[in-house]
Amino acid sequence: MSTVRTRFAPSPTGFIHLGNIRSALYPWAFARANGGVFILRIEDTDLERSSQAAVDVIIEGMRWLGLDHDEGPFYQMQRMDRYKAVLAEMVAAGHVYPCYMSMAELDALRERQMAAKEKPRYDGAWRPEPDKVLPPVPEGVKPVLRFKNPQGGVVAWEDKVKGLIEIRNDELDDLVIARPDGTPTYNFCVVVDDIDMAITHVIRGDDHVNNTPRQINIFRALGQEPPIYAHLPTVMTETVDEQGEKHVSKMSKRNGAKPVTQYRDEGYLPDAMVNYLARLGWSHGDDEIFSRAQFLDWFNLDHLGRSAAQFDEAKLRWVNAQHLKAMDDGALSTLVAEQLAKAGIKADDRLPAICGLFKDRCDTTVALALWASAFYAPVTPNADELTQHVTDAVKPAIQALATQLGDCAWDKASLSAAIKAAITAHGLKMPQLAMPVRVLLMGTAQTPSLDAVLALHNRETVLQRLRIA
Repeated sequence: MSTVRTRFAPSPTGFIHLGNIRSALYPWAFARANGGVFILRIEDTDLERSSQAAVDVIIEGMRWLGLDHDEGPFYQMQRMDRYKAVLAEMVAAGHVYPCYMSMAELDALRERQMAAKEKPRYDGAWRPEPDKVLPPVPEGVKPVLRFKNPQGGVVAWEDKVKGLIEIRNDELDDLVIARPDGTPTYNFCVVVDDIDMAITHVIRGDDHVNNTPRQINIFRALGQEPPIYAHLPTVMTETVDEQGEKHVSKMSKRNGAKPVTQYRDEGYLPDAMVNYLARLGWSHGDDEIFSRAQFLDWFNLDHLGRSAAQFDEAKLRWVNAQHLKAMDDGALSTLVAEQLAKAGIKADDRLPAICGLFKDRCDTTVALALWASAFYAPVTPNADELTQHVTDAVKPAIQALATQLGDCAWDKASLSAAIKAAITAHGLKMPQLAMPVRVLLMGTAQTPSLDAVLALHNRETVLQRLRIA
């Protein structure tokens, strides 16, 4: 069996969102799972809309998610000489012919066909046939080049997602494969690229299904067998219109999709994103949470789903929370330190332990950094909780605790003993003292065990915040 070679071929016409990146994840995973090669190809022939900034965001998003490519990025605009050379071969072999039909004539043809309730399509007016007399060539008109699509029979392929797909050749008109200025068009360039790059599996969105029979016919005209195809179902998302009504539609920039890199900035973990995206169209039994290594060990094309998957941000946050809880505290603290640095806060060697204490309460590194910031920067207690818990009745016990904390050993056991002594001396129950102390220390009454929180604070910070009472 030949080496598996897959590709991701985005158009750099805007930021890359989760629906796009899933089309990179599966070919990457399939290449990695089979010891193959993953290629990045930039389809930048739309000169008006393509930009280097968009390319940079694509590469940045893939790098963050760990979707490393083995070859590329290749840019179609840098391969024009190659496309034109193959085009010349096709002209010489009789697979291509010039068409002088103007846009006005083509529009008029389509209007007549639609009026007659026919499928609008090019009618082959300039297609050379034996004994056919072609119209006179108009002066001063540069032709497009059209591919002589086979007539009769079917184009069929066994799609790894959709099963057997058959399209009658008579439903396909003769595709324009070069514009009047000689620039080759998308479907032709894709085939040349896939041949030159020896692509064995094309794993892409099902919006390309209509292109596939045309591309297969071009492959065969060039004497090549097409790769194996897997057309992924669309990623859907819920949107709310101006009237407040909910709609489910294809994920797109127009429908509020966010750039992939925004999830990084919002504190999501790359492995959690890979986990969540993998489940948007693929499954391994009932497994919901898995590592990247497990995903690559399990992944194949046989368990790709046929139904459209719906993006659910609440589910993504839950998946992220599971990965965050399982993550090594040291590695997690590196990411939290980056979030703290954005707020101008410099962490210290306490941060891994802080992450370990609070990560079960968080679903993003941003949320975890918010907890951690209380150990490094001033806190503003919640006003309602301050009024509710830090009452005149409990303030003497808080000050007594502050006095004991002034000279006790700074470890969890000693701090626990000091808290219990203050509670006993003032005839209180644990929550009656612990909750106001938490409000003063952390800004909120709901935190992990008070002795564990105290142990991670500096003594001076604790005493300063308790004296405010």
